[in-house]
Amino acid sequence: MTPLLQVRGLEKRYGARIGCTGVGFDLYPGEVMGIVGESGSGKSTLLSCLAGHLRPDAGQVIFDTRHKGPVDTVTMAEPERRMLARTDWAFVHQNPRDGLRMGVSAGGNVGERLMAVGARNYGRIRSTAEDWLGRVEIASDRIDDRPSAFSGGMQQRLQIARNLVTGPRLVFMDEPTGGLDVSVQARLLDLLRGLVRRLGLSAVIVTHDLAVVRLLADRLMVMKGGRVVETGLTDQVLDDPQHAYTQLLVSSVLQV
Repeated sequence: MTPLLQVRGLEKRYGARIGCTGVGFDLYPGEVMGIVGESGSGKSTLLSCLAGHLRPDAGQVIFDTRHKGPVDTVTMAEPERRMLARTDWAFVHQNPRDGLRMGVSAGGNVGERLMAVGARNYGRIRSTAEDWLGRVEIASDRIDDRPSAFSGGMQQRLQIARNLVTGPRLVFMDEPTGGLDVSVQARLLDLLRGLVRRLGLSAVIVTHDLAVVRLLADRLMVMKGGRVVETGLTDQVLDDPQHAYTQLLVSSVLQV
């Protein structure tokens, strides 16, 4: 099976400071990769490089496109990368306000992404938006409400609907449950797990919360100082950590 995403020798520096270096992995269709580490470990820099938000200083991010096969997105033309971000890729921000148009209705937020890939029939767009609001547990009578009228958890669910409506194959998630109450986090995680499995999505999830990757990720990478210090099956890494830093991360959670 061809990997959906192949990362080779990825590096990003900020002057003398290392953002990430020497990162490489394969991600297969339907697989979820979790990336964990403390603040400053390089996980968010890595995610931004993978998603095309930051240009790496070295390395390749090869995506298996629908029409051209494996293509290095680092050297891809900008219009092509933007179209990829609207179709086969999606990015769920930690703060949903970064991924939503706050002055546009809930239905409009979902519909905008459809229009960006060529949809023009208003009735069909609205019907699809209503369907997706239902999938993320937002009542259909809220379709004309603006996101500012929603709770934080509902805004995050709306952002997920906006991202998934075009049927992406790869979703990048940056602390998707960060800043939410524990009860809201649990509901959102349950929703995400169901959507990922049901739609056969591949995903790369950055988080500091080991409970999130335990629930969602098939494999896990642990980062420290911009480098991957341990990688493996999620349960294997969390239940039997080999690197001293991973042991510290796991033990700190157990002591809370």
